[in-house]
Amino acid sequence: MELDLSPLWISLKVAAIATLATFLIGLATAYRMARYRGRWRSLIDGICISPLILPPTVVGFVLLQLLGKYGPVGQLLHRFKVDIIFTWYAGAIAATVVTFPLMYRTALGAFEQIDGNLLSAARTLGASETRLFWRIALPLALPGILAGTTLAFARGLGEFGATLMLAGNIPGLTTTMPLAIYAAVEAGDIQQAWFWSGLILAVSLAAIALVNLWQFRRQSQAWLPRPKPFFRSESPQKITYSRTGLVVEIEKQLPNFYLQIAFESDHLALGILGASGAGKSMLLKCIVGTETPDRGRIILNGRVLFDSDQGINLPSRERGIGIIFQNYALFPHLTVAENVGFGILKPRQRFQLRRSFNPAIQPQVEAQLRAVGLAEMGDRYPHQLSGGQQQRVALARALISQPEGLLLDEPFSALDTHLQYLIEQQLISILNRYAGVTLFVTHNMEEAYRVCQNLLVLEQGQIIAYGRKQDIFEHPQTVSVARLTGCKNFSRAVATGEQTMTAIDWECNLQTPELIRNAQFQVGVRAHQLKFTQEPNPSSPNTFPCWLANTSETPHRITLYVKLHAPPHHAADYHLQAEVFKEKWLEIKDQPLPWSIHLDPLRLMVLSDLG
Repeated sequence: MELDLSPLWISLKVAAIATLATFLIGLATAYRMARYRGRWRSLIDGICISPLILPPTVVGFVLLQLLGKYGPVGQLLHRFKVDIIFTWYAGAIAATVVTFPLMYRTALGAFEQIDGNLLSAARTLGASETRLFWRIALPLALPGILAGTTLAFARGLGEFGATLMLAGNIPGLTTTMPLAIYAAVEAGDIQQAWFWSGLILAVSLAAIALVNLWQFRRQSQAWLPRPKPFFRSESPQKITYSRTGLVVEIEKQLPNFYLQIAFESDHLALGILGASGAGKSMLLKCIVGTETPDRGRIILNGRVLFDSDQGINLPSRERGIGIIFQNYALFPHLTVAENVGFGILKPRQRFQLRRSFNPAIQPQVEAQLRAVGLAEMGDRYPHQLSGGQQQRVALARALISQPEGLLLDEPFSALDTHLQYLIEQQLISILNRYAGVTLFVTHNMEEAYRVCQNLLVLEQGQIIAYGRKQDIFEHPQTVSVARLTGCKNFSRAVATGEQTMTAIDWECNLQTPELIRNAQFQVGVRAHQLKFTQEPNPSSPNTFPCWLANTSETPHRITLYVKLHAPPHHAADYHLQAEVFKEKWLEIKDQPLPWSIHLDPLRLMVLSDLG
């Protein structure tokens, strides 16, 4: 008897159509849900995955009630003389519904695993949501999407319960391979049941193998450097920028504190200094447009970017602000040149999938790569670069579109000390030529001092200092500012005269040229400003005998923990930390104790708060 292969063709036809429908519907739903954070998210997600949880016969029964002769959809279709029940179309519909959760959940997971900074970076570079999906989200999520597509095809190939309920088992018309297995077992033909079972397994494994082979070949080819330079030109294009000013007055309720910030910045680099969790990164996100303040306004070069009273909130792509994230947020599937050229596409290039720029913009891309010392790296991929090179690519990408503002979110945190110094010097040189607004976020005070001319110090979402860096470092007004700028020695104090005080925690009396206006305050002195003298019995003002309690060594300096007036009882029994170069340490370490320590009155900081 000739073997009837119609179940194979029907199964392939049903599974292919179901996979295509599931791919389109599941992909769109997953991408939308990945960005949706509304109150109905859990309910919608539950509905989407319900066909995976419910028994297939229940799914088939529900579909039968909807599409059957007396169902609402069935009655509507019957008016147009269209009947779906007990046709292979019904099998395709049943397979689509049953396989949809696999495609949806797999694609959703793939989209949610994309680094949010990559999407934010694309938006700040001017990408529309459509281009963001095609050029960034889809390529990065593609491995997961292909896995979901393969699973959906295999599941559609093996669908039984819902298909039997909705399409029936009509030989040559709706009998798929799973139904053929069921019929063979009922007829006692075990050999034929094994045949169809093996065929389903073979087709499913072949589909999985083909997808994996395609991915392997694609990755092995895509991640190799190209043999020839992508482009070359004789001379870099000169890029000019217009001078701008930034006004920020915003408020936003955060889980741990209330962000309330108001400042103005010109072309001089403004360093935003603060401890972790102070609100630095949130401030940048509000300025660039990836977060929305509760109220306030943001104005750049006379353009209103955000104004809660006027209802203005420009999207990131329209703000003209470049940003460099802490992890650089380079697009891993694009070359260095494609990364840099991403933000200067013409409107007609929005839907190009294989290139992020055309030859017309190659001189601009090369100019930026030359400016950051990466002229020969355009054909490489981010994973082939060092951390410093990636940082420079991110800088070139941010600057190529000539943004009116440049935001840097702790750009050196992932670099080693030597590389950090080299990149920092290059950044300073670039910023000296950049005439736009620059905000430089860091928690490293020395880094902020070297890169920026002005400083803004944040604590718990509030500005506690704002002005020239010299003024903030040399004359801090509060303990918080002094601590953030590196001061390590503090003591509660009470005034004993207009220019005299008692440092309670240091157990000494001090003189200062500054008029003391508060009865209670704190006094501070920086560790490197303490001086050791040769006087065996100090009698000059602010000079006291001291004993060494402990030491801590760095490559170039020694931190001395000293106690005034009496020998320490243990290593933690000290009043002050003093930092000296090792040359000075070699001079004093063998001198008999007690030593003499001098607190320069001009270096004492009278601080207004007690915190």
